[in-house]
Amino acid sequence: MSSCSTSLAPARSSLLSACSTSSLTQTFSMLDTAAEQMMVLKDFQAAFDTCDRGLESLSNMEQEDNRCGEFKAGFCILGLQALAELNQWHGVLSWVLQQYEHQDKIPAKIMQMCILLYSKVGEPAVMQEAARVWLHCPSNSRVTGFGTVAELYLLHVLVPLEHRDEALELIGGEVGCAAFTEDQRQTALEVVEGKERQNHEPPLNPEFSPDSDITALPVSTQGSIIRKLEAMLRFLYRKVLATGSGSFPLRRVFLAAVLLYMLLFRMDPALPSSFMWISKLLQLLRQMWSAMFAPYYQAVKD
Repeated sequence: MSSCSTSLAPARSSLLSACSTSSLTQTFSMLDTAAEQMMVLKDFQAAFDTCDRGLESLSNMEQEDNRCGEFKAGFCILGLQALAELNQWHGVLSWVLQQYEHQDKIPAKIMQMCILLYSKVGEPAVMQEAARVWLHCPSNSRVTGFGTVAELYLLHVLVPLEHRDEALELIGGEVGCAAFTEDQRQTALEVVEGKERQNHEPPLNPEFSPDSDITALPVSTQGSIIRKLEAMLRFLYRKVLATGSGSFPLRRVFLAAVLLYMLLFRMDPALPSSFMWISKLLQLLRQMWSAMFAPYYQAVKD
């Protein structure tokens, strides 16, 4: 009996290896299908469902090797992107944690994508605890991509949330020493200090801004000025037309005066207060153009 069981052991091991290889082949096929659904067909829900089935099949395998870990990360990356495309980004971190159970076990690439995702949707605080735990796990400091996670955590989580003390601790502590070079640490300090100065600088007073001559005036005063300028321009325009056909140089002088006025007052076309004035000015310029050149066009046609 002992001899028989000993002879069956290699056969059993070979059978398990064959089953494992077959399962991994099927898993790779599912990963390829999910990528096609995601990138080619743009069927994000089908891609996510395929990723879910692939992760479930991986969890049922008896042993997990490096290939299983790579497939698992691939499914999670595609599933994360599918959830984002479906506008279900709220559940991305919880779904990733369901696959890895512990925050410090999440691969660096997935941690980077999560930080960028929640930063893009304006919710960087969601990743604060998970990224902090991940960065302070000693085994992760030797992982490829550790420095990138630290950089993204600093720039997209701590700086936007204005957590200056934690940012300085990150840069000068063990995490910073492992993640950044000396030059990178100096640059990171400058970024944090620049953000701090920006937050404490008082806003510029619009009354003393050189480009706010018109916008600093009350609305009623602006309307009165616009009406007076419009009346003056119309008066000058009628005077120019009344001078007759020999007044072409005078019309040029009038047009140059209007343009010079625009330059001197530095009216900004992007300001809402300038819209009415610019519209009126364009209307007057069109009328001037028609009065100056319409006779020539009519003569050519005749």
